[in-house]
Amino acid sequence: MTQPLNIVWFKRDLRIADHRPLFEAAQLGPVLPLYIVEPELWAQPDASARQWAFAAESLRELQKALADLGQPLCIMVGEAVSILQHIHKHHGIARLWSHEETGNGWTFARDLAVAAWAKSEGVPWHEPRQFGVIRRLKSRNGWANSWDRAMGEPIVAPPRTLQPITGEWPTHIPTGLELGLAPDPCPDRQTGGRTAALVTLKSFLGERGRNYRFEMSSPVTAFDACSRLSPHLTWGSISMREVAQASAARIRAISHLNDPTSKSWRASLISFIGRQHWHCHFMQKLEDEPRLEFENLHRAYDGIRPDVADPQRLAAWCAGETGFPFVDACMRALSRHGWINFRMRAMLMSFASYHLWLPWRASGLHLARQFVDYEPGIHWSQVQMQSGTTGINTMRVYNPVKQGIDQDPTGAFVRAHVPELDAVPDAFIHEPWRWPGASTLRYQPPIVDHAVAGKAARDALYALRKGSGHGQAAREIVAKHGSRKAGIPMTGRKTKVRSKAADDLQLSLGI
Repeated sequence: MTQPLNIVWFKRDLRIADHRPLFEAAQLGPVLPLYIVEPELWAQPDASARQWAFAAESLRELQKALADLGQPLCIMVGEAVSILQHIHKHHGIARLWSHEETGNGWTFARDLAVAAWAKSEGVPWHEPRQFGVIRRLKSRNGWANSWDRAMGEPIVAPPRTLQPITGEWPTHIPTGLELGLAPDPCPDRQTGGRTAALVTLKSFLGERGRNYRFEMSSPVTAFDACSRLSPHLTWGSISMREVAQASAARIRAISHLNDPTSKSWRASLISFIGRQHWHCHFMQKLEDEPRLEFENLHRAYDGIRPDVADPQRLAAWCAGETGFPFVDACMRALSRHGWINFRMRAMLMSFASYHLWLPWRASGLHLARQFVDYEPGIHWSQVQMQSGTTGINTMRVYNPVKQGIDQDPTGAFVRAHVPELDAVPDAFIHEPWRWPGASTLRYQPPIVDHAVAGKAARDALYALRKGSGHGQAAREIVAKHGSRKAGIPMTGRKTKVRSKAADDLQLSLGI
């Protein structure tokens, strides 16, 4: 037999830089870089063709980078255990390497199956951390400092070369159509891959990010002012460590400048680094409690909403046809770009859960499919936070009209995405039903009375929170999942101690 292989199993870490499994495996013998296209994973209800398109672009660039090192990326289609068993039988596997993954319920079950197979075959499986998430965490005390230490570790260089492996290894990257994914037009989707990730990081830290702190909340400015790194972090074309260290280096450089813009730059970058912490903070919640993808974190909320979504309300919300211009504009922008800023994600989820009274799992799955940067740990934690079912966060019932007036005062964003309202005067753009000419519009009336629906939702949840037993369960959730002190030593600045999960953060997706 030939020398057994070190298998480096790429998942959502599609890069060669700062890739510890690849670096360490290359020191020990021949390496087979492997990506497994799992049709069953892509058949899950949170998967979409737009996500695969981004991943496929990242895979193509990764494939070239590995080929330049001497051994191209092997791409196999099928079930992970069967593929690993086939390789082990015909070539021998010395060790299996991959980054730890905090994925959805399907990948969690798959990893358990792979772990059982590796143990039965005597194949060591090494899983270094990729993010600041800690597996089998016993307490959140000291978690923030652990994140700082992990992100401050040296960035691992790619191996200089990989020993070529003889034999025919498949390299074809399937199309979405070949995977059976439904057509999913997303004309303004970001491009995947390492090159795009580095360009995006450079433009944010050098140009676009100056007013991030003040412009990230409105969709009018957020598409440029936000970093737009979230899909690259999700698919691993850049590492969180690289982003954290580049951000800290930029702050240090700014501190030496006698420039009138340095103050705004520093404020924005401090805010940006804080959100990098929160990115992993929410992933840690799913790592610690996988059930929150499917069940209310606080079980007192079981049954408060219908088990099955009202099909007409859900369809109208998904299509951006609720009759509320700002809500509809945000949903249509998301459909077109595969991304929207954090506050608008919060508003969309809040509107679905409170005003339409939809079960969060149904609306959350639609958003998951729309997000190219879908990160299960962040997504499901935030879906519950914006639906009021964590039991520990302030309940926010966003007024869909007020949000439009506050975030899009001229109606520019609404007009760009809801052309049915072109004829509506500015004074009525966020409430077109009040315009005397409303009967001439090809735009539906509001699906609900938002004031009545919002009050009903508040009353229902506040009544439940006053119930016996709610407080004790909430305290237990805070003890397990609540945030702790978050120091940011790389910037030279400490944040204040927080005793509970940050109520005022909002949705931290799409940093």
